[in-house]
Amino acid sequence: MSSPANTITTASLLERLNWRYATKQFDPERKISPEDWSALEEALVLSPSSGGLQPGKFIVVTDPAIREKLVPASYGQAQVKDASHLVVFTAKTNFGEADVDAHLERIAEVRGVPLESLAQFRGMLLGGIVNAMDAPARQAWAARQAYIALGNLLTSAALLGIDACPMEGFAPDQYDSILGLKDKGLTSVVICPIGYRAETDAYAGLAKVRFAKEDSVIHV
Repeated sequence: MSSPANTITTASLLERLNWRYATKQFDPERKISPEDWSALEEALVLSPSSGGLQPGKFIVVTDPAIREKLVPASYGQAQVKDASHLVVFTAKTNFGEADVDAHLERIAEVRGVPLESLAQFRGMLLGGIVNAMDAPARQAWAARQAYIALGNLLTSAALLGIDACPMEGFAPDQYDSILGLKDKGLTSVVICPIGYRAETDAYAGLAKVRFAKEDSVIHV
């Protein structure tokens, strides 16, 4: 399959990545358009995951009352309520054989192949993930998949000129309780307010600080 002709230029990509930062103040009056938000949700769904298993869900919180409740559970960080949208990345708490089978059924449906033809793949997924790990290890594995999706969301938002702030500074147990995640078989992993930076955010104009490429990238 050939590459699409309208891929982004390297200069544009790096400009967008340099433009983005962990937004400290969002403009509560600016909302993401339905079209842009729909694209970001599609980007979340298109995020890669180990084995394609997608062992979690994305909770989009827009209800102002719920988001006010989440502020104390976020150590008072106002981004949670001021941003246009809040995404809570979750992991399944008891990922198992039924989840693998659901994924295989979806493959058979989308690709039009017999379910029986996926037997070898099923064995690999069960042997490498479900049966090879105990519950805490599977939980840690599922959490790592959430971070892959987070990275995809950050880059996708930056390409659309939309700000974001990945946050680990929150109380997962309180989020799980407020959002009723336990009943859904989920637990919160990381959160990300999405919206537009406020003009008063002093961090927006600061130079991005990273180690030099030669100190960060090792060629073997």
